[in-house]
Amino acid sequence: MKLSTIRNVCGSLRSPLVRQGGGVSGLSRRCPPVSPTNSRLIIRTASATTSGGTNPRVAVKFGKQPQKGDGFEFNTSLREVVQGTKEAMVALQRKNPAIQPLLVIIQAGEDDNLLEINKKIAGRIGLNITQICLAKECSEDEIVEEVLKLNEDPRVHGVYLHLPPACLTSRVLNTLKPEKDVDGISDLNMGRLVRGDLSKGFVPPLASAVLDLLEKHDAPLEGKTVFLAGGEGPLGVALQCLIERNGMVAFKSHWSSNSLQRQVMQADAVVLLGPGNMDVPPTWVRPGAVVIRCEPTLETDEHAIEISSKSGLGFLTAAYRTRNVVHSCSRWIQEQQYRPWHLRSLKLQPLTPVPSDIEISRAQTPKPVDQLAEEIGLLPEELEAYGRSKAKVQLSLLDRLHTQPDGKLVLVAGITPTPLGEGKSTVTIGLVQALSAHLKLNSFACLRQPSQGPTFGVKGGAAGGGYAQVIPMEEFNLHLTGDIHAITAANNLVAAAIDARMLHEATQSDKALFNRLVPSVNGVRKFSPIQISRLRRLGINKIDPASLTPQEVSTFVRLDLDPSKITWQRVLDTNDRFLRKITVGQASTEKGQIRETGFDIAVASEIMAILALADSLEDMKNRLARMVVGTSRSGQPVTAEDLGVSGALAVLMKDAIKPTLMQTLEGTPVFVHAGPFANIAHGNSSVLADKLALKLVGRDGFVVTEAGFGADIGMEKFFNIKCRASGLRPNVVVLVATVRALKMHGGGPNVSAGAPLPREYIDENLSLVAGGCHSNLRKQIQIADVFGVPVVVALNVFKTDTQAEIDLVCQLAKECGASDAVPCHHWAQGGRGSIELAQAVNEAASRPSNFQFLYNKEMPIVEKIRTIAQRVYGADDIELSPEAGAKIDYYNQQGYGTLPICMAKTHLSLSHMPDKKGAPTGFVLPIRDVRASIGAGFIYPLVGTMSTMPGLPTRPCFYDIDLDPVTEEITGLF
Repeated sequence: MKLSTIRNVCGSLRSPLVRQGGGVSGLSRRCPPVSPTNSRLIIRTASATTSGGTNPRVAVKFGKQPQKGDGFEFNTSLREVVQGTKEAMVALQRKNPAIQPLLVIIQAGEDDNLLEINKKIAGRIGLNITQICLAKECSEDEIVEEVLKLNEDPRVHGVYLHLPPACLTSRVLNTLKPEKDVDGISDLNMGRLVRGDLSKGFVPPLASAVLDLLEKHDAPLEGKTVFLAGGEGPLGVALQCLIERNGMVAFKSHWSSNSLQRQVMQADAVVLLGPGNMDVPPTWVRPGAVVIRCEPTLETDEHAIEISSKSGLGFLTAAYRTRNVVHSCSRWIQEQQYRPWHLRSLKLQPLTPVPSDIEISRAQTPKPVDQLAEEIGLLPEELEAYGRSKAKVQLSLLDRLHTQPDGKLVLVAGITPTPLGEGKSTVTIGLVQALSAHLKLNSFACLRQPSQGPTFGVKGGAAGGGYAQVIPMEEFNLHLTGDIHAITAANNLVAAAIDARMLHEATQSDKALFNRLVPSVNGVRKFSPIQISRLRRLGINKIDPASLTPQEVSTFVRLDLDPSKITWQRVLDTNDRFLRKITVGQASTEKGQIRETGFDIAVASEIMAILALADSLEDMKNRLARMVVGTSRSGQPVTAEDLGVSGALAVLMKDAIKPTLMQTLEGTPVFVHAGPFANIAHGNSSVLADKLALKLVGRDGFVVTEAGFGADIGMEKFFNIKCRASGLRPNVVVLVATVRALKMHGGGPNVSAGAPLPREYIDENLSLVAGGCHSNLRKQIQIADVFGVPVVVALNVFKTDTQAEIDLVCQLAKECGASDAVPCHHWAQGGRGSIELAQAVNEAASRPSNFQFLYNKEMPIVEKIRTIAQRVYGADDIELSPEAGAKIDYYNQQGYGTLPICMAKTHLSLSHMPDKKGAPTGFVLPIRDVRASIGAGFIYPLVGTMSTMPGLPTRPCFYDIDLDPVTEEITGLF
């Protein structure tokens, strides 16, 4: 057998722990070497194939002469423990061949005897061991620092604190994670032992070894007495519990007790705990009694694996310790498996009349987010808390649960809405509250993060409403976890890079540009990785800067952006109409580099669309690199990677890619992630949020995700773009309708935000309702049918709706092809008001789905646009402007022809004309322009004029928003 040893000496315990693969231990430390005589830390590592050994000076004495030799009980016990642990190890690695259990020993001083004992046993079992030697005078802080590092290392399955008793303070013991406390000495593990609950804790190895010897004594000890001398510490407590649990009577005493001799003489077995110089005279021990002495002093014996009474207890203790390590590793593996939910719903007490949204939100106390995470099967290390009620979730969850079957995916879409919105978010939240809190089915809502532009503008927030909300609603609607701010920073970094690059190219020679782009550092000039990528795309396969020809240098350093063809704009998460068109470069320092540009609202950035469509950090990084920001004067696309900025963008976005976990009013989980516009982008929450949620809910659970605007926009893009990019396949579509919107499509007067509703929308009018059902509702159901997905119509009930109107909608919806249609009262009743919808969704999801895409991505761009216009919108044909036709030819030349289509059109009509309600026919769809989001991965034709920067109304929402400086409560948000 071979010993692999790493011996590194640190000048400071604060040197960083290097978590790196390779080697038998999996642990090493990088630190500046110092003289071993002044060492502060030593790490030694032993592999599973180590040989050699030492033994502790421990002894078993018998009051009578044993017949089979002093070491008989030791050898028998050790063989049994080692063999059992080895079999457990083989079984563990058969199922998990990449797993190698690791024990780390932290000790004060450089005594290797304990390591040698454990190496000997580890060699028999196949266990790895690392020894960390602290200075003998190490402080509590130094010990805690080492323990904290080991706590967070997933490769460490057991930690043994081989330290003087004075060092084992309560702080040290309770810093060690109980699941890695294989010696069972932490307060929690000791409490578990006393209570008899060992499903998570560990029995101290020395206690197990002593008990083993007592049980194997020639004379059965059941019902007899065991005396523990000096057993006031954790070991004494553990031994007493185990002895009494095995039918013996245990009693303890201090070494200084006046009755020590009498107690020893009355005992059938004596266990001596404490300093090695403490002993009892042989004359005190009754005939036939066994005496077990546990001494901390160690000495070397190369042949101690054939155990004698002198050496055996140390090896037997080491064997039980390794067994605990294997058990710890097995538990860790089990923890990585899917966990059934134990969701505790929050009770609602709906009031009449329904209070304001913010009053309802404040009346409910959300569960701590770590508690919610535990209830739905997340591991502590998968959570990054942002305060008490929200947290980011690590993408590593997808790797952990990669074999877990997905749940069922439900898409919430809607009919063509009024300018007031029809409540898709409230339906989404009410549905998951009904599924989880009332039907006890696992469910997750996946929502987009709202932009602060509408929040302070005219629409307000998007946390739902009434008794179907995400809480805390203030946090949901404001900064949340900063994702939109990260997008703003990343987007504007690209914009700054564009203008700076154009300035420098306009004012410098090729040589000066090259010297600044590839500077000489300490006499060495080399390309950065992102520059090498650019060279390869240019067909220059060189890595030595000095080897480039003058022409290659010029090609490399000059992007030669055409200022009139820059498509990238700056963004801001505020409605500001005066930033729609601006002029930049007017300062004298910009040397005449003046050009017109503009601002979009932050959620209109292509980076937001990328965030929503990426399925991993690597995928996001690649998409960011592919973003086209403009065209060179020679007609070639210029990307973010050409600018050299894509790596920095990934750094800015590395946390934003993680979905944010929140909860509904009834304590059910919600992922809030991404918020792309539904007109110029695809208008759906993120692929990653859906995928994480589908794993967490389990095979029979539900993930309810929302698509922006009507089904003709958000749903069509969900199917043709998001499903194509992600592999997601929906089981059910919930189509949200309101009596109000149906009346509008049935011929009712115009509805305007901020204006009172006409009487037709307040009084019963069955004729208008029927007209809306037979036109817009029927068409939206047919659109879903085109994709082969069953539809459940959810009628979001308002207090002005009559029962006759509600019944008529449900009847006609079924006649129009819906698998079911139900009224929803979640706004006034919470999840209880959507139980009927939840049951209908559950029923529809049990039927087979025949999902199919609307078009083949290999079709020409023009034909894909025509297919959407005719089969989704109901147009007779499309009409391309000359500019649009030229753009399509250009995109085909660049190889972008296979990208899916993301139509940018009004959400207020199935057509391109906002005032045409119902289901218009006989129109030709005009395509004014065609643009491309290459990083996001789609072509977006512009139908009519689309604003990407909203403006503020005369009286924005911010007039009513205020903060109480005493309570810090927000007022007037909604």
